[in-house]
Amino acid sequence: MGYAKEEMSGHGFRAMASTLLHEQGWPSDVIERQLAHTERNSVKAAYNHAQHLPERLRMMQDWADYLDRLKNEKQ
Repeated sequence: MGYAKEEMSGHGFRAMASTLLHEQGWPSDVIERQLAHTERNSVKAAYNHAQHLPERLRMMQDWADYLDRLKNEKQ
């Protein structure tokens, strides 16, 4: 059961992306919002409705550039 090492599940991709983005220094709040995770702290969730759109835009462009670099290194 499960996946072969060459296969990727949606959950596995999200875990990998979260790990790499954290290692690249992006703030947890920005990463979690991009991954559509909800705030576990109920008080914080009740008051903080920040979407972090400018940061998310920069992060996703950086992610795209990262993927391009990986692709180009392979060629």
